[in-house]
Amino acid sequence: MRPLDPGFARLLRDRVAAEREALISLCAALVAARSDQPEGDTREAARVVADFLASRGLVPGTRAAGDTKPNVVCGFAGAKAGPHVVLNGHLDTLPPGDEAAWSVPVWSLARAGGRLTGLGIGNMKAGTAALAVAFAVLAGERERLAGRLTFTAVADEVVFGPDGAAYLIDADPDLLGDALINAEGPGGMDLAIAEKGLLWVRIEASAPPGQGMLSVRGSGAIARLASVLAAIDEWNDEIASPPPGLEILRETSGEHGLRLSVNIGRVAGGGLPSQVATQVHADVDFRVPPGLTIEAVEARLDALLSATPGLSWQRLKGWNPNWTAPDTALVRHASEAAQAVRGVNPRPVVRLPASDAARWRARGVPAICYGPQPTLAAGIDDWVNEDDVHDCAAVYALTAASLMERGS
Repeated sequence: MRPLDPGFARLLRDRVAAEREALISLCAALVAARSDQPEGDTREAARVVADFLASRGLVPGTRAAGDTKPNVVCGFAGAKAGPHVVLNGHLDTLPPGDEAAWSVPVWSLARAGGRLTGLGIGNMKAGTAALAVAFAVLAGERERLAGRLTFTAVADEVVFGPDGAAYLIDADPDLLGDALINAEGPGGMDLAIAEKGLLWVRIEASAPPGQGMLSVRGSGAIARLASVLAAIDEWNDEIASPPPGLEILRETSGEHGLRLSVNIGRVAGGGLPSQVATQVHADVDFRVPPGLTIEAVEARLDALLSATPGLSWQRLKGWNPNWTAPDTALVRHASEAAQAVRGVNPRPVVRLPASDAARWRARGVPAICYGPQPTLAAGIDDWVNEDDVHDCAAVYALTAASLMERGS
């Protein structure tokens, strides 16, 4: 693996530094372009990104499965053949929740004290803006690159729906490329080389009807369901052993990265207090770390539920944990780029929420997540550090250039 030419690296960093105000302006325009779920209408946000790219002489296009969720795609070729690198971010955001709980504007960017705030700035409009700036900078230096660079800004990621990255790569497998740089921050400017799998299940309990005053221990559906929910809640304390090749995660992933998490998100059923509940269910979210599989969790559910009458379960959604080996060229170049820009080698970690990087890894493409979101999850008063956003743009540019530098 050859390091990036130092002179080229300095040039790229200078180019990104010159774009700082343009980057902040792009962040502001994206925050103002509402794209919150569950509607997830990305038309205005897509227009903002496309207009920025067009202003740099590029030719972005939009591709969509429906009218309200366009995805922006833009690409260019280098001076000769080489790898195809993909930059991926998303345009939709979480809903704001209780707007009265916000101490900063929800729908406009606030810039103060070195922070940028506003809905979606952490997850992940700042990251998408940084990718767009890095892409535009590299497009201006395409004669020094080999291969192709593609930028995608997609809809539907927050709900992991079918109209964003899933639609793009199903409709055009060429967009998979050879390596993916995703701007989802795992928190703390760490480098996510892995992410947890997801398993959503519905656990159902049934019981014969009866009068409440005649009930005994475990005779009602709610009591039966409660017993298994209490048991699986204890699984929250379990830590997985990382698979071979990912042993470093024992040292870097903190208290959550290798922990099996269990959230009982919804319980429904029952009727009058005086009547035995006959049908109830709970929807449960498992986040499965590397070293475990969703099949192993399901086998444990089978064993647990078989001990109590009237219980069953079904999978609602699921996929296994996924990762990119730490010794791949993509991970090494990204680590070196972050070290060069920030003076600190980022920790390789497990990202807790799902990201579109999983879609590329599922098809055998190395993928990383690196972005300016400072915390493990975004929420009220969503924010990022302004310097982190700028640094991310520089890291994206240096990482992609290291993979694509033309050489002699």
